[in-house]
Amino acid sequence: MTARRTTTVRRGRDRKAGIVFPAPGADRFRRGDEPSVAVIGGGIAGLAAATILAERGARVTLYEKEDSLGGRLSGRRTILADGSAVTMTRGFHAFFRQYYNLRGLLRRTDPGLERLTPLPDYPLRHSGGLTDSFARVPRTPPFSALGFVALSPTFGWRDLAAMDARAALPLLDVRVPEVYERFDTMTATGFLESVRFPEAAHHLAFEVFSRSFFADPRRLSAAELLLMFHIYFLGSAEGLLFDVPVEPFPQALWNPLGDYLRRLGVDVRTTYPVREVLPRDGGGADVITDTGADRHQAVVMALDTAGLRRTVAASPGLGTGAWRDGVAALRTAPPFLVSRLWLDRPVDADRPGFLGTSGYHGLDNVSVLERYEGEAARWAARNGGSVVELHAYAVDPAAEPKQVQDELVDRLHQVYPETREVHVVDARHEWRADCPLFEVGSHRRRPTVRTPHPWLTLAGDQIRCDLPVALMERAATTGFLAANALLADRGVRGQVLWTVPRAGRSPVLRALGAAARRHSAP
Repeated sequence: MTARRTTTVRRGRDRKAGIVFPAPGADRFRRGDEPSVAVIGGGIAGLAAATILAERGARVTLYEKEDSLGGRLSGRRTILADGSAVTMTRGFHAFFRQYYNLRGLLRRTDPGLERLTPLPDYPLRHSGGLTDSFARVPRTPPFSALGFVALSPTFGWRDLAAMDARAALPLLDVRVPEVYERFDTMTATGFLESVRFPEAAHHLAFEVFSRSFFADPRRLSAAELLLMFHIYFLGSAEGLLFDVPVEPFPQALWNPLGDYLRRLGVDVRTTYPVREVLPRDGGGADVITDTGADRHQAVVMALDTAGLRRTVAASPGLGTGAWRDGVAALRTAPPFLVSRLWLDRPVDADRPGFLGTSGYHGLDNVSVLERYEGEAARWAARNGGSVVELHAYAVDPAAEPKQVQDELVDRLHQVYPETREVHVVDARHEWRADCPLFEVGSHRRRPTVRTPHPWLTLAGDQIRCDLPVALMERAATTGFLAANALLADRGVRGQVLWTVPRAGRSPVLRALGAAARRHSAP
């Protein structure tokens, strides 16, 4: 975007949400001036970019190497041992209320977001027996923090008093991108130790925040951890509760959006991997696939980390040496496992739809899908059983997969003892290692939406974005930003974006945070 300003607006619950305006311009391209744009990648980032470009009249071709849209939130049909046709996906994802831009994308086909349903709580259970809940915690800071301390069995007033107040002040006034300048050289674990965060409550930070990145907190940048605290807890009045799709991702989200894009004239090409992008003299590029070369005036590369590295490496004409080095330096998080079990008996009726776990030797959370997903609920009703999903993040790459899968089931028996007596009708296991790793010191070298070529932009949750967004929302936001940049250069107005506040909410807390910054300055 060539012009941007941020102000405070009222948006839903949070009256301090920020708005980011695109550069001014025409409502859409004039007839006959519509550019041909390639969007490479059909995940959230690519879908966001393709949507706004097509809505503004560009001639968009969307290339996706898999046979379905959604990227890491896609799904595939599979037949269980009992003959049931079901959808296997990459597992549970929380659609937080702070995901303004992602939710705006979904509203294109679901204006009331009726295909999302709220979960009433986000309980976190420690193997020692204590469970934290967010159901009754106030949403607005600082009352959210005070309410949590008052209600939490693992983090109390004594723990709060024992923390290093001066070292913890940055939590109260997170600013983007300054948080990266100050804390990207420290690990998430190192930061919590520096503020004397109580050991018994480490799971609150790791399971709620750092584990969302599928990474070991000993490698994760502290800047990302502080940003997560700000987005979900200390900087936003949207709270830590969230929504989930009422059906599997393809049916609820991506199939309707794919149909919407086709009605806009987008050429949606699934099972179309892009092998190379060849810059052309005078601008634009040839996009090389297995079937030939397509000429485009602009390109959005919305690939995952490995796909972006691979495509840039295969396209020697792209970028500068320094830019290519930045792309090559991107890394993925360790492997993670999603195990879904179809059980012949139901779990106890009081089991929540989602449970975060800590201290269970590899098991990070348990979902009971029939609590919220229609397909799972119908299977459970027909068979008198349950559909349970287990997640393990940051798995040792040297671990034997079958052993890890078996250990997760053993941990399920510990968490939900009634499952020891059930029969597993069928199981599916998804092993992946394609989430970006935000390791210490990586922020400054990450590629941005803009590239050395004015006709080429990047999008994805691994792309540097100096707005307070993360995870799925970072993917959607960078997708819109990538399209906005191309539109602005052509005099067309892009997408209005929303964010949580870009600094701490309270003037008093901001003043304390500024004092801490002055004290720590060399």
